[in-house]
Amino acid sequence: MSRHYVTDLLDRLVPKEGLIMMVMAVIVGIGTGSAAVFFIKLIAIIQDYSYIKVVGLYPSLGRLWFVIIPILGALIGGPIIAYFAMEAKGHGVPEVMQALVLHSGRIRPRVAAAKIFASALCIGTGGSAGREGPIVQVGATLGSSIGQWLHLSGSRIKNLVACGSAAGIAATFNAPIAGVAFAAELLMTEHGIVMFGNVVISAVCSSIISRIFLGASPAFDIPSYSMRSLWEIPLYVLLGLLSALIGVMFIKMLDTFEELFDNWGVSQAIKPAVGALLLGILAFLYPYLYMVLPVSARAFHIGLPLIDNMPHIYCTGFPFMELALQGSPSLWLLAVLILLKPLATSFTLGSGNSGGIFSPSLFTGAMLGGAFGHIARAFLPGITGPLGAYALVGMAAVFAAAARAPLTSILIVFEMSGDYHLILPLMTATIIGSSLAQWIFPDSIYTLKLTKRGIQFDQGRDLDIMQGVLVEEVMNSAPVTVQKDQSLSELFALFHETHLYAFPVMDNNGDLYGMVSLQDMERTLSKEGVKIQDLKIGDVAIPEPVTVFPDEPIWVAIRKMAPRDLARLPVVSRDDEHKLVGLISLSDIMRAYDIGLLRKQHRQYARERMALRNISGVEFTEIKVHPDSVCSNKRLADIRLPQNTTVVSIERKDGSVIIPDGDTIVMPGDQVTVLCQTKMIEKVQRQFAQALD
Repeated sequence: MSRHYVTDLLDRLVPKEGLIMMVMAVIVGIGTGSAAVFFIKLIAIIQDYSYIKVVGLYPSLGRLWFVIIPILGALIGGPIIAYFAMEAKGHGVPEVMQALVLHSGRIRPRVAAAKIFASALCIGTGGSAGREGPIVQVGATLGSSIGQWLHLSGSRIKNLVACGSAAGIAATFNAPIAGVAFAAELLMTEHGIVMFGNVVISAVCSSIISRIFLGASPAFDIPSYSMRSLWEIPLYVLLGLLSALIGVMFIKMLDTFEELFDNWGVSQAIKPAVGALLLGILAFLYPYLYMVLPVSARAFHIGLPLIDNMPHIYCTGFPFMELALQGSPSLWLLAVLILLKPLATSFTLGSGNSGGIFSPSLFTGAMLGGAFGHIARAFLPGITGPLGAYALVGMAAVFAAAARAPLTSILIVFEMSGDYHLILPLMTATIIGSSLAQWIFPDSIYTLKLTKRGIQFDQGRDLDIMQGVLVEEVMNSAPVTVQKDQSLSELFALFHETHLYAFPVMDNNGDLYGMVSLQDMERTLSKEGVKIQDLKIGDVAIPEPVTVFPDEPIWVAIRKMAPRDLARLPVVSRDDEHKLVGLISLSDIMRAYDIGLLRKQHRQYARERMALRNISGVEFTEIKVHPDSVCSNKRLADIRLPQNTTVVSIERKDGSVIIPDGDTIVMPGDQVTVLCQTKMIEKVQRQFAQALD
């Protein structure tokens, strides 16, 4: 079915906007759920083929296959990432965040295919990574692709990206509520009921598909746990504190290896194989710790067949995680894996292979909680509950500390375990873990990459953009003002005439006296015995208001507005703080964000232009369209540009930027960005500069 057929049908039927987005959410949910089922089964197929059929070719190699097979998988997956879609590198969620911030949720469709196959190869051959990150990215890409295909607005594409992300978590972990929480906590910028409802619908549809093909049981089969007494709460507080330290350790360890591999001057296609080699060596040597620790060799999975004795640090680690949640493993084995699982994941994802970070974080938390339970039982046997309960709470707390998503952590544990009896310990440990980790290290495991790229991500917006726009660029330089000695009845009339909600108040010397709002007036008149004719504006105005200077960045204005929930600020001269030079409101700040985003995209264009010129002999050029140009007021398809020349964007006089197609009209005053061969730049510029006869 062609896009034009669908859009023409929608134009004829004119359905309600909410209905269209709801249908799109259902499609994204079903598509993401189907992709998750395919992905999980593909991992199982690759794992069985690798560790049964391939191992059967030369069984004499024994445990050396644990070194060889991950390398073979990385040698296939690495080129897929390097040459097909670099966005598939790593754990994927930062790339989704970046697309939301910088590109209005637009993601290349090929990312989904690259992510599925590269991640399946990585996890199926033993890579220490999770399934959720890839499916989140695949779902986000599906939602983005549908939105782009239908030419939806940026806000609607972002909503479909959030739908796909929630559907990914819902399908992978059979946890629709946690999927919605994940999208709301980490990705969503639109919190309207309709938009949020679309995310819920998508998660539910995805979970239904997953349950049909993968079963409806919880991810883990564990007994129901509850607190033995309220005296356990201090123990869970301590577990939350430890979780914060382990979560920050995980973030820094992964970042260290990403830095090392990113700065290593070899082909990106080869780097994952080197990480797989390090992982394989670690997996080969790790079981021999039984020789120095009071743990049996069998507990370290030394034995045959290999498929049944995978190292605990390989793949998602779900089987051993379930044992930890049941309270089975020994203290020493759990303690060793607190360090080795993050190290194995850092080898895998830090080298540029593809997979998720969710499962390794949960695994590490379960190990920490289980080990903590052993120690607590040794010192306080009278009040300590089951070991598995501590593993369950630790699982949520470490993920909360690493991802800064406590609500998602609590809900994911509820839905993966089916146990709702540990609500107090879960809330205590996750909030403490997340808060302390935020205090120790501001960036999460998802946002650290973005921060290093100059993107300060917070609730779907790049706060760093606000540093690049000054107050004077967006303020109202000629605001409507009132005098403090005017009557309140005049102010009342002014509110009705202008439809404004607040005014700066000036004194008799022309200096700023204060601010007066509609709420100030209503609050005063609501008092008993007060008459409007008896009052002046100065009687109800707020004197000495919070102000901002015109040469300060917008972010300063936001910080000053936030504590008292102010909607506008007077702008005063830096030379004289009583001289009013303008007024800035929340609508001005929203416009400032768009300006800053446009500037950041232009800087990115400039960097890409220089890199492209150095590498391939092609570059971007910007051309101003004059009113007398032969190209003015023409369809882009009617302008015969040289071969291999593409108009990539058009900036209108009002500052808006559009991605053109053949039907786009080139208007006078447009700033046209063209991609062409360097040698053709002058010809293209002359063509746009040619005047009408």
